[in-house]
Amino acid sequence: MDLEEKDHEHDKEVKVMTTGVEQNAEQQEKPQVKQKTKRIATLDSFRGLTIVLMILVDDAGVAYPRIDHSPWNGCTLADFVMPFFLFIVGVAIALAFKRVPKTKDAVKKIIVRTLKLIFWGILLQGGYSHAPDALSYGVNMKLIRWCGILQRIALVYCVIALIETFTAKHRPTSLSPGLLSIFKAYKWQWLGSFVALLIYMITAYTLYVPDWSFVDRNEDEHKRYTVICGVRGDLEPACNAVGYVDRQVWGVNHLYSYPVWRRLKVCTFSSPDEGPLRDDAPTWCRAPFEPEGLLSSVSAIMTGTIGVHYGHVLIHFKGHSERLKQWVSMGFALLIVAIILHFTDAIPLNKQLYSFSYVCFTAGAAGIVFSGFYVLIDVWGLRTPFLFLEWIGMNAMLVFVLGAQGILAAFVNGWYYEDPPNSLVHWIHKHVFVNVWNSEKVGTLLYVIFAEIGFWAVVSGILHKLGIYWKL
Repeated sequence: MDLEEKDHEHDKEVKVMTTGVEQNAEQQEKPQVKQKTKRIATLDSFRGLTIVLMILVDDAGVAYPRIDHSPWNGCTLADFVMPFFLFIVGVAIALAFKRVPKTKDAVKKIIVRTLKLIFWGILLQGGYSHAPDALSYGVNMKLIRWCGILQRIALVYCVIALIETFTAKHRPTSLSPGLLSIFKAYKWQWLGSFVALLIYMITAYTLYVPDWSFVDRNEDEHKRYTVICGVRGDLEPACNAVGYVDRQVWGVNHLYSYPVWRRLKVCTFSSPDEGPLRDDAPTWCRAPFEPEGLLSSVSAIMTGTIGVHYGHVLIHFKGHSERLKQWVSMGFALLIVAIILHFTDAIPLNKQLYSFSYVCFTAGAAGIVFSGFYVLIDVWGLRTPFLFLEWIGMNAMLVFVLGAQGILAAFVNGWYYEDPPNSLVHWIHKHVFVNVWNSEKVGTLLYVIFAEIGFWAVVSGILHKLGIYWKL
């Protein structure tokens, strides 16, 4: 999802013909009447799909832990959300920065948008907002969380957009013959991704991780625990370099307090669901860990770069078959690499560490899904069944903040009768869905589908008809 590409001034630049036909240099020099171009619906639909997946796994994952984030190695439905965000960020960047008239102005927009994303990320996930259930707000600055979803998107967006901007004048207007011509034309983008990979791999496998300690603030009695490490290249929860970098940069008190590894069997008998920690659980089960940390976000730059590549294909290749050949072949190649790395235990799939195999697997899946949407929507013209995704995608930032982050639900919960649980949101969930179906699991799933996803689809559709969008 490209949350930051909601600025519709940029969207005017992003709008291209579905055939992808580019005007040649001579035509561009001649004065022409500006024609209204057709927006590629796949971009908005894919962005909307990502938001829908986030709402589904966040709110229904409690009832169905199998779709929630993998406690450590592996990949579940929830683990595709973050890479899908970054993938579509990359695609939109390639289109938005297809032409850069003034480098200075472009850099200014990039920096401003990056800062806006960081601000909203800290506000929503830093601990200040207690939505949707707790009717309070405020955060202890000694414990504020500096990282989060929007902060990671901001970093990836900033790096990739700056590379696109500074290399705009050196790109060829047409590709030379050859299968690798598009990769050569955008060598600086791939070089940036390779540098990010190099930084990640060297740090992850060579950095010495010493013993460390933390205070468990989730218990009534704040007790200090020590984790014994003294290793290099460890990829397990306790002693990996990803966590060590975040503890050194941000401080252990500024990390996420409820890491998903608490659902591992070694930590709780309720695994894969959440539950009380075992008496014999290792000390690190109680420790904080940042899933959107610094080193893992450096690795995430690769996902954005792959998305940029898909955008470049959209720009340079005119025919549907040519585009799909490029997209699908790369998607399957990435999947194959990831599967080999994971099942040979060379580099396991791991969202928390944002491992290289995880980059390949999720980016490959994003490429395949994006290609499938392109065939259905922009080639075959089956746009109507996906209109709700398109509407959500066109107002993704609004749905993310008010819906996925529960701000609207928190506002409604603030109007209750006698006790906070007696609010409209809780009443609808319990009486309209759970009690009717006589099942907490089924009722929760249907509530998420109809009362949350369906609701935001209708709201987004109305706002689209009114021409109202959240511009970031």
